[in-house]
Amino acid sequence: MDWNTMLSYHWGAMMPEFVILGTAMALSILDLFWPKHFNRRKLAWLALTGIILAFFSLISLFSFETVSILSDTFRLDSFAKAFKLILLLGAGLIILLAESYEPKEGLKEHRGEFYYLFLTALLGAMIMTSSGDLITLFIGLELLSLSSYILSGIRKQNTKSNEAAMKYVINGGISTAITLFGMSYLYGVTGSVNLGEMSRTMAGMTDGQLLYITGLAFFMVFIGLSFKIAATPFHMWAPDVYEGAPTPVTAFLSVISKTAGFVILLRIFLSLFLTAPGDTLGAFDFFEKNSGYIALVSAVTMIVGNVIALRQQNLKRLFAYSSIAHAGYLLVAVTTLGGGYFLMDTVWFYLLAYTLMNIGAFAIIQVLSIRSGSEDISILAGLGKKSPYLAIAFTVFILSLAGIPGTAGFIGKLNIFLGAFITEPGHYVLAGIMIAATIVSYVYYFGLLVQVFFRLDHSGKLIKVRSGLSIVIMVCIGGTILFGLAPNLAFDFLHNHFGDFKDFISSE
Repeated sequence: MDWNTMLSYHWGAMMPEFVILGTAMALSILDLFWPKHFNRRKLAWLALTGIILAFFSLISLFSFETVSILSDTFRLDSFAKAFKLILLLGAGLIILLAESYEPKEGLKEHRGEFYYLFLTALLGAMIMTSSGDLITLFIGLELLSLSSYILSGIRKQNTKSNEAAMKYVINGGISTAITLFGMSYLYGVTGSVNLGEMSRTMAGMTDGQLLYITGLAFFMVFIGLSFKIAATPFHMWAPDVYEGAPTPVTAFLSVISKTAGFVILLRIFLSLFLTAPGDTLGAFDFFEKNSGYIALVSAVTMIVGNVIALRQQNLKRLFAYSSIAHAGYLLVAVTTLGGGYFLMDTVWFYLLAYTLMNIGAFAIIQVLSIRSGSEDISILAGLGKKSPYLAIAFTVFILSLAGIPGTAGFIGKLNIFLGAFITEPGHYVLAGIMIAATIVSYVYYFGLLVQVFFRLDHSGKLIKVRSGLSIVIMVCIGGTILFGLAPNLAFDFLHNHFGDFKDFISSE
């Protein structure tokens, strides 16, 4: 590849990634050379500035048609633009969360590392959304994963944090190996790692032996990525890692990492298993015949996540099982993706709603856990009297997570539920399990509200909220209520700027 060819590429398509990369490099250099007495908490504002610049540079690319560079390994299409919005929004809120994070054992010596490791993880997730081949997808996945392993154990003197990092590395290594093995089979049957070329090859695939190998690849990739999204029975790592990791990292894993997991899942499934005409013997029929396995994992995930959450007394473990249950809800949408591309709107909206309500809830948990030195459910006791503002905010987030009307969470679940009915064939049993699992979730979600409003706390301590956390809480409340009462604002924005997502596969 000569210099003129390199200059001919539309490098502006990667501007958000360049901004995040440059910010991460600047943070690492500053952290390395600045004196030890310098308060590295201030680096959070530089990280936030980088995220905001990347956000606006992404918005400036909305008017661009699909851009493909570097031999179609990087694609800026509607799929990439839409999901990068969620990733950057969530990242900005979590940086504000991290700026206010001050555990009792301290984080001064590693706070600078936190910010640039966080940005490299974000960069990996953003690369995954724009990947046009399996190699780029895998590089993005590993960049996200390796940074996440370090972040989960960044409190080096905390035994729970050490345990979290160890379990995350072990499970992450297993999932990576399984995913890569499945990808190698896909490469073997198609002779390419480019998703567009692989899609066209698989569309005309009729050989029974090749279809059998494709089936093995499908299951291995799905199992490997099920670890990443914490779907049952591959969820074992999530509760321990959520509990042991610092609260901003827990929020990051529950939102950014989970979104990235579904991004890579959708990229592979939509590109390789939903593109052949329905009357062929190719990949489309394969997905239709095997979507029942995804439905089974979805059902078990919803049931296990919500039932085990009933027994949890640690808030972060409870939210870990809640996160597992929400992965199950999203897998319902993945199961029904064969019914039409418009269901992508449902996945995007649910991830947006989940980002807002989950980060908002973790912001309040962080305030209370730092104040009390505990993460037990009892720290919510008397919150309604001690801080009505925080109590109302927490109530909004919990009602949204439970799927109560008037919140973004309700609209997200309703769309997934309706999608399970309108697809052919309808997934009526799965929709019924989703309703039952949601009802079970009311028990532990409303149990938290009982602590907030009907349990007394005699400590009498004032609850101080830093300005960064106040911004996070207000943004999350506003978004949760706004998209709950006027969801068309989000859907109209999505349709006006990103259409129907049909440009995510190369047409060359």
